[in-house]
Parts: sequence; structure tokens; C-alpha cells
Amino acid sequence: MTVDPLTAHGPHHHRGHAYYFCSEGCLRKFEANPEHYLEESEALRPEEIAPSGSLYTCPMHPEIQRTTPGPCPKCGMALEPMRPSAAEEENPEYQEMLRRFWVSLVLTAPVFLIAMSEHLSGPVLGSAFLSHSSGWIQFVLSTPVVVWGGWSFFTRGWSSLVTRNPNMFTLISMGTGVSYSYSTIALVLPNLFPSAFRDIHGHVPLYFESAAVITTLVLLGQVLELKARSKTSGAVRELLKLAPATARRLLPDGIEEDIALDRLQVGDRLRVRPGDRVPIDGIILEGNPAVDESMVTGESIPVEKTLGDPVTGGTLNGTGSFVMRAEKVGDDTFLSQIVQLVLDAQRTKAPIQRIADSVASYFVPSVVLVAILTFLVWALVGPQPSLAYALVNSVAVLIIACPCALGLATPVSIMVATGSGAQMGVLFRNAEALEILGRTDTLVVDKTGTLTEGKPHVVTLESHDSTTEENLLGLAAGLERASEHPLAAAIVTEAQRRGLTIPEPESFESLTGRGVAGSVKGQALLIGNLRLLEEKGIDPGLLREKAETLRSQGHTILFVAIDGRMVGFLGVEDPIKESTPEAIRLLRKENLRLVMLTGDNQTTAQAIAYRLGIREVKAEILPEEKRTVVEQIQKEGGIVAMAGDGINDAPALARADVGIAMGTGAGVAVESAGITLISGDLRGVVRARALSRETLRNIRQNLFLAFIYNALAIPIAAGVLYPFFGLLLNPMIAAAAMSFSSVSVIGNALRLRRLKI
Repeated sequence: MTVDPLTAHGPHHHRGHAYYFCSEGCLRKFEANPEHYLEESEALRPEEIAPSGSLYTCPMHPEIQRTTPGPCPKCGMALEPMRPSAAEEENPEYQEMLRRFWVSLVLTAPVFLIAMSEHLSGPVLGSAFLSHSSGWIQFVLSTPVVVWGGWSFFTRGWSSLVTRNPNMFTLISMGTGVSYSYSTIALVLPNLFPSAFRDIHGHVPLYFESAAVITTLVLLGQVLELKARSKTSGAVRELLKLAPATARRLLPDGIEEDIALDRLQVGDRLRVRPGDRVPIDGIILEGNPAVDESMVTGESIPVEKTLGDPVTGGTLNGTGSFVMRAEKVGDDTFLSQIVQLVLDAQRTKAPIQRIADSVASYFVPSVVLVAILTFLVWALVGPQPSLAYALVNSVAVLIIACPCALGLATPVSIMVATGSGAQMGVLFRNAEALEILGRTDTLVVDKTGTLTEGKPHVVTLESHDSTTEENLLGLAAGLERASEHPLAAAIVTEAQRRGLTIPEPESFESLTGRGVAGSVKGQALLIGNLRLLEEKGIDPGLLREKAETLRSQGHTILFVAIDGRMVGFLGVEDPIKESTPEAIRLLRKENLRLVMLTGDNQTTAQAIAYRLGIREVKAEILPEEKRTVVEQIQKEGGIVAMAGDGINDAPALARADVGIAMGTGAGVAVESAGITLISGDLRGVVRARALSRETLRNIRQNLFLAFIYNALAIPIAAGVLYPFFGLLLNPMIAAAAMSFSSVSVIGNALRLRRLKI
């Protein structure tokens, strides 16, 4: 298969990707050039490329992407925007279906009344035997209903056959097409039909009312389904509404102007008044506001901000006007990234969906086969007129089957749940993480930044061998200024607080899991734990006992050696987060096995674990050993969730069944995880697990509704109850049942929006 860039329009760019057309006419997406193939979008043509770059997708088949709205080529459902707007815009598909429904309803009502008023030759058939004149009236009224009102059903049904993707519209178009075509021929050329089609009076029964009523009911079902589906994006719209439409920009001459957010540039100075939402991410230049950051932290108490503090777009300024500088704009803002993560998660498939996908692949062909068998059985052994019975019951089988209910069972629940999770401060990267989290039985947690605040500060400074505290701290800060570790930042901050001059390091080496080494002012420095000292053959001497005492209080000890001799240590404390004790209590209440991992000293780790009530502790381990611990628990049969925030947690986060990153931590940790807790609060794990369990329960309910509906409805439509109770299912009732089956699945999924966790 060859690949050629678009010629008339050039490659279509969207979110950093370039789109090219293959020789078969399929749009394919690449990172930079045709050699780096990523994914396929079905059969897009150059003339379909929209300048705006907006994309539409199918909730059942997220791999389908189009630049214009329309039906999905696989299932026929209406495509929806991949990124909804903050305002609930008019859905053109909904408006079109609504118009067709009302016109069809007006025309169908008299057809139905005429048919029902006619004398029925048999109560079982439930169909009118029309006189010649009333038959023509029904033909005139029902034709625009079936042909115009149901035109989209026929085009989608034909498309499903051409593309070999049979779906709901395949069955609907076959059912209504057979009823209408049969009735038209019977009206115009009644003599063509044998006696098996005629009643006891010799008339050929017509089914114009069935074709018209079925079309109208299916249109009603489409209207209700499209309306319900629009609500599944409600959570994303609420997130988008957090960002104001405009910002107040300060010009160099002091004039203030209101400007649309998409026109803002990095570096712009903006004024935010009391009661306004912060437009984008930035830092404060003037003012001392109290900002409500509940959308980020979940805490409703406003946070006092001062000069140089960061502010996040979408948060609410409570009191005090302030001036800020724009740091991130457009898709780079925190709020935009949250929305994109939610949208990406909504387009992924959960493992449980494999059940529905497997069944759906055989569903429509099986229904068609059942309809054919139904026709043959009724035609061969049914009462007179046997062929009329055969036709009615086979049409009922085609109409009542609903593959859409089966296909929607999982995606709509995932869409609603991921949106609700984002509003709780829990971001799911994919549907798999959402499904698995509720089944985890072990939670492995990193200490620094996960259980603790991740903002350590120096509390003890012990010098030795005639080295002064100031000299020890200054040299240590000089070496640590080259490190990005939180402990290094604590040492540098303490030196700055004491007003010390911090020298530049001449060399620097990070010794993962042990400490750092380098040269400052011509002196060789080592800063780290006991493992580092043992490797270098340095004896801490009398300092060992003092350090052990501080470790028992939960302090982290960093030994300092200059030119191979011990000169002292720094005691650093990283406070436990206020929310951590409650989070641990709630997690233990759920009978989770809790394991704390840390590279810190065993004594320090045990002190922290004792205060939190964590029984299993693995201390003094390297980053790669964290991954090994996770693998070992998995080998023992555990389903592991790993929570961490640092770069050194990334391997373990990626190896765990579910990785949970603290949103306040390193970016690589977030990228390695399936779930992100925006505020870094472990209580979010409890909320996420509850949402996971409720979502899985909701999906199972939807699958049950879809399976049981089809399992019962199709045999009843085929006539299995007729030999015992004399009951048959009228195709019109079958149409009503089919139309409302998808709506019931969507309605059940929408209950997740009201979930209180």
C-alpha cells in the first residue's frame, strides 16, 4: 500500500500530526512523515478535509474520525465532536432527526387510524385488510414517511452492506423496506400473489401502517438517543466552562482591554478582578489575592497568594485584584490538559468491552439468519395465510433486534465515569485503568511526595572534625544546587535562608538511590546515605548513633564527607501530608494490602510507617528495586496499584497493574501512570476505587439489559409463544421496543453523573 500526501490541501494537520491519504483512499495519521504510521481513519477523501481541523468520532468505534459530522461507517450512529465546546451547541443530526420525526408523525397518524379502523380478518395478524381506496390513501401518506423520513436508515443500511459492517440500520432498512415494497406491489398488482398470501376473503393484506409506524418510532428513538448522548459530555463541558471567554490584558501604556483567550500570548500581563476566574496559567506580579483552587486541590478554603506564586487557569479569585503574567496559553494550560486527558480516556476501550465486541461481530448475521428461518417455518407449517404470517414475523425479528444497545453498553459508561472522575480531581488516562483499579488488592506507595508533602526542610545540622556548620552547609548547598531532588532543594533553601554564599560546583554526579558526589572549591564532596559511605569505605564513627536517634523520629539523614573524611550530617524532615492519615485509614478499611517503598533509611521509614499504621515497609531500595517489588507481589497473585510522584517511581508505575501518579509530582511519573490525582491527595484513590467499582457495576447492568433484551425479544418476535398462548409480536411494537432499548442503556449510564463519593 502506497501513501501520498494530500495535494490540493496539503497534509492536514491536527494536534501536531500530519494526515496523508493511502492509495486505497484511507486517511492515515503520522507524527512527521508517511514512514511513521500511527493509526487509520476510515476512507476520508480530500474534499472532506475541513480548514478548521475539527474532528468527529463515534462513541462505539473511536478509531473512526471524520472532519465533518455524519453517520459512522461501521455502526451508522451519528458522529459527535471529539472535543465538545463549553456551550451546548445545536446538534445538526439531532435537529434533522427531530424535523423528520415530527413530519413523519403527522403523516403516520392518519395511516395508523385508517388501518386500525378497518375490519380485521384475524386478531392474530393484527393487520388491516384495506379496501382499494383506503389502500391508496395509505400509500400516498406512508410513502414520504418511509422514503423521506427513513431515507437516512436506507443509506446507512446500504453503506453497511457495501463496507461489510452490518449494523442496526441494516436490519431496520430490511424490515421497513420489505414491508413497504411488499405492500406497494400488493396494492398495484394484487393478482401476482398466490392464495397463501390471501385471507379468507381473498384479500392480500397490506402493511403500510407497519412500515410508517416503524419508521416514525425509530426516528423517535434516534431523537431520544441523540439527546441522551449529548448529556454524556456534560462533565467535560463543565470543565470547559471553568475558563472565562475573555481576559483583561494590560497594555504598555496602561490601558486595559478585554481579549479572547485564543489571542493571548506568553508574557502578556493580565488583571484579574475579585470574583473573576483566572483566565490561564501564570504567576502573580502584583497583589495578594485569596484564590479558590478547589478545581485543583478539592479544598474549598481559598489559598493566599503573594508575589511570584503560580495561579492556574479556571481557579476563582475570591478577594483582591491582582496582576499576573501569562506563562502557558492554549492547549498548554493545566485545564486544557485535563480536558484532553479526559477526552482521550473516553475514546479508549475497557477490557470488559471485548465481550460485547465479540458478540456484536456475529450479531447482525445471526439475526438475519433467524429472520430467514422464521419466514421458512411460518411459511411451511403456519396457519393460513401462511406467507403473510411468515412475512410479519420475520419483519418483527429484524426490527426488534438492537446491536446498538450492546455496543453502547460500555462506551457510554466510560464516557460518563471519566468525566465525573475529572470533576472529583481524578484523571483516568484510559478505560483499562478505570476497570482494573476496582479489582486491585494491593496498594504500593512511595513515601516522599506521596505520603509526605515532598517539601522537606533542614531541621538539624551536625558538624564534625573542626568543620563549622556554615562551611558544611555552604559546601553541601554548592554541590546540591546541581540536583533536582527535593532533599537537595531543602539544603539550598536553608543555605539561602542563612544568607550564605553558595559556590558553583566544579563537577557533579548523581548516584541514584545513594546520594551525590562532586567537587566544590577544589574539595571532593560526598553527600548521601550509609550505603554511599560503605561503598566509599568511610566510617561515620560517633555520628552514626546521633543519626540513628534522629531517624527514629522520622528524619532523613544526609552524611557529608570532604576529601574522604566524615565532616558531619544534615537532618531533613519531610512532613506527612495532613490528608495522609485519613487516606490510610480509609484504604485499610477497604482491606487493601498497603506496602510502603522508599529509598530512605530503614529506621526513618519505620518511624513514618508506624505513625501512619502501615505494617509492610521496604526501605533503602533503588528505583529499579521498586519495580522488582511490584513484580514480586504480582507473582504472588496480587493485583497491584502503585502510587508515586517522582522520576524514580516511573518504572514501578509502568509495571504495576494500575499506576497512580500524584499531579503535584514529576511529569514523567504522570506519563507512566494510568491515573493521576490532580491534588496529590491519596484520598483520591478511595474515590477512584469507588468510581471504578460503580462503573463496572453500571457496565454489567448495561450488558445485562442488552443481552437479556435481545435474548427474550428475538424468540418472542419469531413466534415461540404462539403455539402455547397464541401470542405474536406486532412489528410496530417491536420497533418501539428496539428504539427504547438504546435509550435505556444510555439512561442507566447517566446515573453515574449523580454518584456521590
